[in-house]
Amino acid sequence: MRIRTATREDVPAIVALLADDPLGAQRESVDNLEPYYAAFDRIDTDPHQVLVVADRDGAVVGTAQLSLLAGLSRRGAVRAQIEGVRVSSTERGSGLGTTLIEWAVDEARTRGCALVQLTSDKSRVDAHRFYLRLGFDATHEGFKLML
Repeated sequence: MRIRTATREDVPAIVALLADDPLGAQRESVDNLEPYYAAFDRIDTDPHQVLVVADRDGAVVGTAQLSLLAGLSRRGAVRAQIEGVRVSSTERGSGLGTTLIEWAVDEARTRGCALVQLTSDKSRVDAHRFYLRLGFDATHEGFKLML
């Protein structure tokens, strides 16, 4: 298994991973990939975005996105935001999720980030335990406003 930069050809497999859970099934659509291709093109041309896939024998079995956020707080620190971590149902429990998070943390460190942050839906209790086990602290309450 290797982690590599995602390509446009990976988009259908990434979308399938995003849709393969109870929350994703409600908000993702594998029937129309055009919005996902447009999003991929924006990500792919932005040096502050890194989208990767975990590839096992040519099959995409996991994905994660790292976004670098510049800010003035914390003495002008750059934060790394981990998004869209998904592991294929066939790979869950294999350690791939840990590998993806460790990759993201290492990449953030390499890029000079001061901290790594992520959000996780309140209903994902198992994911919360997973992130705590990896050393993350639940320090904030998150808020969203759908537009």
